[in-house]
Amino acid sequence: MKVVCVGAGPAGLYFAILAKRRDPSAEVCVLERNPEGVTYGWGVTFSDDVLDSLYAGDPESAARIRDDPASWGDQLVTLGDQAPAHLGGYGFAIGRHRLLEILAERAVELGVRISYRHQVEDLAEFADADLIVAADGANSAIRERYVERFGTQREAGRNHYIWLGTSKVFPEFRYAFEPTEAGWIWFYAYPFDHQTTTFIVECAPATWTGLGFDRLDPEQTKAALERIFARHLDGHPLLVQSRDQHMSPWLHFTWITNQAWYHGNLVLAGDAAHTTHFSIGNGTKLAIDDAIELDRQVGRQPDLDAAVAAYQQERIAAVGARQRIARASAAWFEDVEDFTERSPTRFAYSLRTRTDSSRPAPGGVPWLLHLATQSSLGRQGRRWLSAARRWRRNGQRGAAS
Repeated sequence: MKVVCVGAGPAGLYFAILAKRRDPSAEVCVLERNPEGVTYGWGVTFSDDVLDSLYAGDPESAARIRDDPASWGDQLVTLGDQAPAHLGGYGFAIGRHRLLEILAERAVELGVRISYRHQVEDLAEFADADLIVAADGANSAIRERYVERFGTQREAGRNHYIWLGTSKVFPEFRYAFEPTEAGWIWFYAYPFDHQTTTFIVECAPATWTGLGFDRLDPEQTKAALERIFARHLDGHPLLVQSRDQHMSPWLHFTWITNQAWYHGNLVLAGDAAHTTHFSIGNGTKLAIDDAIELDRQVGRQPDLDAAVAAYQQERIAAVGARQRIARASAAWFEDVEDFTERSPTRFAYSLRTRTDSSRPAPGGVPWLLHLATQSSLGRQGRRWLSAARRWRRNGQRGAAS
């Protein structure tokens, strides 16, 4: 069997790993347009569910990922200069560069061929391939060649956002909302190694224009944001990554859906097939799950036609459910100024639920748990329960630590 994966992101690399593990005699290659070691992005978040999936697919690479990430045991929400509220919970993050490095190393160990600086211009190049996986990102050039066959739909979100980093290493996942003369602006931040934190800034269009970001270059943008968030950064700089240093890297989130996920032996995976808003942090999870499901169907179905059809059916349903959650989350942030007059505790609860929870049920368990989390004793109890849960799940994976 000959498999070609276009794109050396999580979906392409992980499917290559799984395909080679399932059939060591298969000829599997990954083609990446960028040079080796060049990737854009900061840290990516993941959860215990992602680790469970990784261990089920390839324990070797999962163990390397588990040993590498940063983690946090609380989520902190600040609303202006008021006392912060707590959300509790824990999570993990790893640098995107490091994640892809681990997956690429593992793929090569298994005999996968990775070709960098390889721009795919014509699929006729792979006329002898049994399966071609288009995992070349949200702006997939391969998908766009067959956009009518896939029924691709693109929809831009309303808010502006910018994906930055900072040398300030936050000890927890942080949401911070700051009022300005032009409206509210906020960031999401989480550590992903010992030196760097991902720092995503978002605001409404009127705020973006009112603060002059439509006229500022990357360095001016960075300086303006450092001033706005100075009390959170403690003198640390923001860090900018941009392919074009003359273009300010503000974006509108783009929703991508496809009515079909395959055309002949060409299959979509990862962001080429779907996107979910960054506020729920599921991009890497869904890419990994795509790879796992595609490999599972290839291994169990009588032929490739049946495999890709079953893959499409399973993943469209699963991803659709996550996209509905992501749309509710994005909508909450687009309307965030409707909630900023609340107390920090109630505002944080609304953020947690991504709903207009202005009057939470007094006896509701989620609300009572949220109230308990605001006390140091309650947070200590949640951290103890989280540690026990993590230990148990590590043991179930055969990797207790």
